[in-house]
Amino acid sequence: MANLLVTGAAGFIGANFVYYWLDTYPGDRVIGLDALTYAGNHESIRSAESNPAFRFVHGDIRDQALIEKLLREEKIDTIVHFAAESHVDRSISGPDAFIDTNIGGTHSMLKAARAVWLDGPEGRLPHRFHHVSTDEVYGTLGPNDPPFTESTPYAPNSPYSASKAASDHLVRAYHHTYGLEVTTSNCSNNYGPYQFPEKLIPLVLINILHGKALPIYGDGKQIRDWLYVDDHARGIDLIIKKGRLGETYNIGGHNEWTNIDIVNLICKLMDERFAADLQMKEKYPDAPAARGEKANSLITYVKDRPGHDQRYAIDAAKTTAELAYKPVESFETGIDKTISWYLDNEGWWQRILDGSYQEWIDQQYADRKAS
Repeated sequence: MANLLVTGAAGFIGANFVYYWLDTYPGDRVIGLDALTYAGNHESIRSAESNPAFRFVHGDIRDQALIEKLLREEKIDTIVHFAAESHVDRSISGPDAFIDTNIGGTHSMLKAARAVWLDGPEGRLPHRFHHVSTDEVYGTLGPNDPPFTESTPYAPNSPYSASKAASDHLVRAYHHTYGLEVTTSNCSNNYGPYQFPEKLIPLVLINILHGKALPIYGDGKQIRDWLYVDDHARGIDLIIKKGRLGETYNIGGHNEWTNIDIVNLICKLMDERFAADLQMKEKYPDAPAARGEKANSLITYVKDRPGHDQRYAIDAAKTTAELAYKPVESFETGIDKTISWYLDNEGWWQRILDGSYQEWIDQQYADRKAS
């Protein structure tokens, strides 16, 4: 039996990981920690709270005393550290929160882990600190460059990716300096249930339903490698169970798409959903299909964001060779599940849109289009 502390548990990937772990290892105890900032949604893990093996704690990763208390109180032996400010646009307009949370917060987690697991009165305790990072720390690729490997030099291009790179280095340093037992994973773009509506795929889905513009940065030719969120959870599981201490492992989907192709695909799939279900036209009268139009008529090109990386691609050969990692979902099955989830869970995302988020995102894209 393992006792896990999952930080960022009410965020997109953290919530999916909580459900994955509880389903896969029903004998384990999972403590979910989240500060419930704009991207942390308590509703995302509400179902998990009916499971006696799960406990939610509303708290901040920068609170070292709280982390130490939880590690001792719950006899935590494994930390899975997702918590981070992650939206690149927000890091450009307000980088301080990213430095504070992603660097300072990770350091507080590491200090707490060291204090309890290495320097406590019981002596050294069995433990694992798994740190979840991003492919954005590697910078950008040209169209013909080979994908990122674990030995690709770091070259972050936004305050977000720079803050994540710094946190990666801190985790490495605590392993080599103090002997903390750590692993790190760098993943490609995730998609799936519970993703906050500012991200590309849910933003496009929801805006189609409401007949709102689909904003495309620049020419839309930026390339990303897409990974279904449950496949990310499976990769982390393998790293925790079988990964070598101090090592970094890439988790990718081998699934490169340009942003504009992703948007056009979702438009096509949504048009097909409307054609197959006439009730959708009544439920979403502002959608293009309800007016006899195509969803791609909503595509609107806006000014590119500063320092926009052109291409990310992950080479997961090391993770496959050492841990037998392989994504289960194809992009076709994953995107179909994702669309179905958002259509079946309108209450979840509508409550988010009813808050201040929609105002903020509309203004961001209006400013870019005007300029």
